Amino acid sequence: MRHDGEEVTQAIREEIRKQNAETYIHTTRTRCNGRCHDTAVVIVYPQGDWYGQMTPAAGTQLVQKLVEGKKLEPHLFHECTGSSRPE
Repeated sequence: MRHDGEEVTQAIREEIRKQNAETYIHTTRTRCNGRCHDTAVVIVYPQGDWYGQMTPAAGTQLVQKLVEGKKLEPHLFHECTGSSRPE
């Protein structure tokens, strides 16, 4: 994986464990999402929110926010509102 993708993935998975959120937060690692200038990218479903410029620390914060029912606004670059795509 490129651009700290592996490190971001591991930080997210570790925080999920710490938050005991394994029953409702799952991860799937992918390859390129076509957003090279936003790497590393995390997509949250079913909301369809796209987060870019993710670091391991941001990944940890993202999980904490999701557990609280919030979004990680500084990294959010697209919110799905229907059929639109990230620009």
